[in-house]
Amino acid sequence: MRITGHLDMDAFFAAVEERDRPRLKGRPIVVGSDPEDGRGRGVVSTANYKAREYGIHSAMPISKAWELSEKAKKDGNPPAVFISGSHRRYSEVSKKIFQIVAKHVQAFEQTSVDEGYLDLSFTSSYKKAETLAKKIQKEIRLKEKLTCSIGIGPNKLIAKIASDIQKPNGLIVLNEEDAENFIEPLSIRNIPGIGPKTEILLNKEGIKTVKDLKKFSAEKLRTLLGKWGTILYAKARGQDDSPVANYYVEAKSIGEQETFNRDSSDLNFITDRVKTLCGSVFNSFKKDGFKSFKIVVVTVRFSNFETKNRSRTLAEPANSLENLEFEALKLLYPFFDRRENPQKRLIRLVGIRIEKLK
Repeated sequence: MRITGHLDMDAFFAAVEERDRPRLKGRPIVVGSDPEDGRGRGVVSTANYKAREYGIHSAMPISKAWELSEKAKKDGNPPAVFISGSHRRYSEVSKKIFQIVAKHVQAFEQTSVDEGYLDLSFTSSYKKAETLAKKIQKEIRLKEKLTCSIGIGPNKLIAKIASDIQKPNGLIVLNEEDAENFIEPLSIRNIPGIGPKTEILLNKEGIKTVKDLKKFSAEKLRTLLGKWGTILYAKARGQDDSPVANYYVEAKSIGEQETFNRDSSDLNFITDRVKTLCGSVFNSFKKDGFKSFKIVVVTVRFSNFETKNRSRTLAEPANSLENLEFEALKLLYPFFDRRENPQKRLIRLVGIRIEKLK
């Protein structure tokens, strides 16, 4: 019998900030770019639950988050505290958390800095799996002063959906008999992989809940969404055969990005910003003790929010700032001509990332 858990840290970045800065306890916290009094052009990375009461959520434009904070302030509530955050710090805390998890399970698959799947099959029963999950939650709370939510189910899909239902510090167990019925009344957005665009497309077909989705045949969904439609047909029925892989997410990449105050097509200005980002990424690379990188990635976001990533895999591992700058600029320059920017759009954001670190 397969029993799978999904652990998801609660508002992780914001929770770490609140823990590390006692003066922020109980305050609405937003981690992201500088709102610049409503003129900021970045997005929210994480908002704690107090900030979410104001309507602020991850991926929201930081300017909108600032507006909602100001509205709350006018209504007599405390304004949100905006913090740029430290991804290095979050990675350090994440490593400690998953070291705790590793002691309790035989296999787990860390999928991001703040979540992962646990193979709980060895417990042999949902009751024992629930007891173990409570033990993991308690140890994380005592040692790291942070909370997490855990979902337990017959597969990764059900476990992940369950972990998101009752936050923060939630624990939901769904056995194989109950899982399919449990997810039927949920919004289709609860199914991992369904984003805003797919939601709009499905809504046009009258599909708003998982139960609605189940009314469509595999063939109809395949016609609507291609291969993804076939996958959704299975997901709507709570089906997922993927096993829990046994690995940590070590630092697979190091990257930074910058949103400009004004959209630009100035080659000299953007080149200078990319070189600065390269320097910052390389400093992190050295401080973290890595010796080489094999892949360089450049991200460009245009004024219409279209985003492109271009990467190059090096013939040999590199370990110098000069190598990084050279490869990054080679990837960047096509965005100033017809190769990557035929409509001559202005550029809003650039990012640099290195991968395959050793």
